[in-house]
Amino acid sequence: MKEYGNFIDHQYIVNLLEQSRFTDNQKINEILDKAERFDGLTPEEVAILLTTENKNYQERIFKIADKIKQHIYGDRIVMFAPLYVSDYCVNHCSYCGFNCKNKFQRTRLTMDEIREEVKILEAMGHKRLALEAGEDPVNCDIDYIIDCMKTIYDMKLGNGEIRRVNVNIASTTVENYRKLKEVGIGTYILFQETYHKETYEKVHLGGPKKNYEYHLTAFDRAMEAGIDDVGGGVLFGLSNDWRYEILGLMLHNKHLEDTFGVGFHTISVPRMCPAEGNDLSGFYPVDDATFLRIVSIIRLAVPFTGIIISTRENSDMRKELIRLGVSQMSGGSSVDVGGYSKGNYSKGSQFVTSDDRSAQDIIRWIMEEGMVPSFCTACYRKGRTGDRFMELAKTGNIKNVCLPNGLMTLKEYALDYGDEAFRVLADKVIEKHIPDIENEKVRTLVLENLRKLEQGERDLFL
Repeated sequence: MKEYGNFIDHQYIVNLLEQSRFTDNQKINEILDKAERFDGLTPEEVAILLTTENKNYQERIFKIADKIKQHIYGDRIVMFAPLYVSDYCVNHCSYCGFNCKNKFQRTRLTMDEIREEVKILEAMGHKRLALEAGEDPVNCDIDYIIDCMKTIYDMKLGNGEIRRVNVNIASTTVENYRKLKEVGIGTYILFQETYHKETYEKVHLGGPKKNYEYHLTAFDRAMEAGIDDVGGGVLFGLSNDWRYEILGLMLHNKHLEDTFGVGFHTISVPRMCPAEGNDLSGFYPVDDATFLRIVSIIRLAVPFTGIIISTRENSDMRKELIRLGVSQMSGGSSVDVGGYSKGNYSKGSQFVTSDDRSAQDIIRWIMEEGMVPSFCTACYRKGRTGDRFMELAKTGNIKNVCLPNGLMTLKEYALDYGDEAFRVLADKVIEKHIPDIENEKVRTLVLENLRKLEQGERDLFL
């Protein structure tokens, strides 16, 4: 196995957080000025913001996060849904409902059952899925995951189709990542859970996931295999220092940029929440004020990286977060294997959701907030991934495709799934944002394509 080096240095992180507490105001202002220019931040600069307790600085961080969100992502919120296909798991993770010590009837969906789940998701209008599964080399091996992806991509219900399948499965081999690449994986997603090694080993009590280093270097193997879009994250509340976790994320991102030329495509920010068989009293819950701070600082640090929020968070928190940097969210989600067909929560769910609104209710809510729910997968389909995507993002050119495609996918969704009132609302949102398309030729093309969509044409995206 190729060695990638130890890029998470525990003592370095501890020392950095301690030293950063003594930073003067002039330096802090310089860092915030840099962030406001959309230049991103080094781990050292991030550490200084993490240890700053001055509330005036926090207010400015919020304002800059909102400015970055508007400049790079505009009012778009990319929509997706998780699809849990197996809860078989050989790992004993104290925080997870799937852990092998929990006694419930384990389930692995057949291909016919997956078709039923996808049929429901397509009827909701979803175009992008995150395929999720526990780790079990016997009951849920890589060939099963490949078959799941092929089944999903092969399905088409009326105008419904899944155009991008992101995959969140356990750390595996270069060979297996190549198989995922060959079948058309979107983003490979994996949460380190915690970068604090002592905590990691404490909460991972058994199973292959207990190997901290192997889990930590998963993205190196995935990128070596040709997967150029990867998404990281931690589970805030596992360790007793959220600042440590953010620095872990930043050092991981820097390692990927230094080694492969491109860092995280997305960062997910889940918080600890109840799950079957776990006891939250043994963890370190993150309060709402701290959580808002976490998301805003990440947005300043990596302005061109998507931030994902799930239905772990309630509607009020999600409303605040979309102003501070979140660019992707799930809607109408089930975190139970076969949950879309069953339509309710049962034992075996990975965690308990807090936003149980239907997908269309969330989409309508996003529009009522003046924002654009986007179902776009064009970058992936057109090969704008990895360093090519980041080059477009960092030069500001990505907005010439993301907003236009977002508006067209909203129009497509409204025509296919919305009633008259929904279509009127969608048209108002589209009309409001058409002037935000800066390139006149692109704006003219989008108006033409919107008319073509009305006439029944499809696949008109840039």
